[in-house]
Amino acid sequence: MAIVTFVDETTAGERGAGRRLEVAEERLTVRELIRRRVFQEVAEYNTRTPGVFQGLVQPEDTERVLNGYALRTPRRIDPAAQTELALRAFAANGFLVLVGDRQVTEPDEEIELAPGTEVTFLKLVPLVGG
Repeated sequence: MAIVTFVDETTAGERGAGRRLEVAEERLTVRELIRRRVFQEVAEYNTRTPGVFQGLVQPEDTERVLNGYALRTPRRIDPAAQTELALRAFAANGFLVLVGDRQVTEPDEEIELAPGTEVTFLKLVPLVGG
């Protein structure tokens, strides 16, 4: 069993605190890794239902705030719908996935997960003014 650390970064140089996830498999596809990460963060949110969702991608019917996304009306977030949003964002280059120091570009690419693997989700920040 490996512990994978997910770290969010932005092109502006911001680096978030890492989140840890236990993974029993030695190899996973990028799609499955994204799905597990999203399911974990949605489960944490739904358990506590704080005012702000801190996740990989913005849920529908929310607004961006300083530390995440504020839901306009308090509700549980659907992990399957959130995963679909994340996979669409990955396909549209909304964020890059780096495993160690190697970028992975295909959702069905298998990656090796050695103990201590760090997966960076580099969120691409749009330039001001287009």
